[in-house]
Formats: sequence, structure tokens, C-alpha cells
Amino acid sequence: MRHPRPLTLVRRSTALLATLALGLALALTACGNDDNSAEVSETEHNDADVAFASDMIQHHAQALSMVDLTADRTLDPEVQQLAEEIREAQGPEIETMTDWLQEWDEEVPETMRDHSNAGHGSDGMGDSMEGMDSDMPGMMSADDFDRLENAPDADFQTMWLEMMIEHHEGAVEMAQDEQENGRFKPAVDLAADVVETQTAEIQKMESLLDS
Repeated sequence: MRHPRPLTLVRRSTALLATLALGLALALTACGNDDNSAEVSETEHNDADVAFASDMIQHHAQALSMVDLTADRTLDPEVQQLAEEIREAQGPEIETMTDWLQEWDEEVPETMRDHSNAGHGSDGMGDSMEGMDSDMPGMMSADDFDRLENAPDADFQTMWLEMMIEHHEGAVEMAQDEQENGRFKPAVDLAADVVETQTAEIQKMESLLDS
């Protein structure tokens, strides 16, 4: 029986090592390229999901209060339609996120709309933000809100669009964080909807400002 020559053994060993190294490299690359979709769950949630729902409830509530300010204003039809579309989209989303927090036995945050409905904002809607967190992206301060509420009719529409664009940009940033870090699939899916919908609305508002 002939035995492989030493050089043949070396070549075979080298080829085997190269194959193993390639396989390991491909495996590591695959792990590095995993997106969040491989980690989401239909039932389990994490801290990012809780933070997303808690913050976005407050963020959406402020957007709805901004929509409330359009009620007695004369606006271009396209702007009025946009305001109603924001109301129709974000109201149900608040309800959905509230249900999640309750199911997770987490505290549902107060919003400026809760304070306003309780009669705490009699001097202006900005007062209903007392104690609210305005540090999240795109969130208006009480002073910002008062300026918008008290703006003359000639300035209101432009100011409203500019502030809503900034508000939407903050929501998109928060939603993108959830897409990257969230685990609860329905929350990650909602975040994707927020990114898509509000990005389109930003583009629409920018075109309205330019027209």
C-alpha cells in the first residue's frame, strides 16, 4: 500500500484549514449582518419596547393637541386634510401602545391631553404640559406650544407646518431606534409604519411650505 507523500499531506491539510477558515469567516459575516428581524418575537418584549411605547404615547398626544389648535383657524384645504390624517392615524396608535403597556404591567404615562381634559390648561394648552418630558426628539416645549396657540392667523399655518415637521422628524428618529433595538414584533412593525407614514407627511409639509 502506497502512503501519500509528505507534500501531498501538507497540501491536503492546507486546503482543509483554508476551507474551515472560509466557513468560519462566512459564519461570522452572517452573524454581523443579522438585522433585528431575526431577533423579534410575537410575544416577548424588552426595555426598548417599553420606552418606545411610553415615549411615543406622549409624543403622539402632543401632535394631536397641535391638530386641535387648527380647529378655529382658516387653513388651506391641503393643510386641514393633513391635520385630520394625523388625527386619524395617531389616535388609534396611542390606544394600541396603551394596551401594550397595560398587558406588560407597565405604567401608562400621563400626557398633555390628560392634563388638558382634567382642566389644568385653562390659561392655554401649553400649561397642560407642566411636568411633561419635553426632552424627547421633536417634542415642543410649553413656550413653543403657547407661541403656536397665540400666533396670529397670518402666521399660524406656516408656524404649524414648521413645528409639525420638526415633531415628525423626532418621531421618525424614535421609531428608527425601536426598529434597531425593539424585540416585540408588533411594536417594531408599528415603528416601521411611523417611519413610512411620517416621512411621507414631512415631504408633503415641506412641499406645502414651498408652494
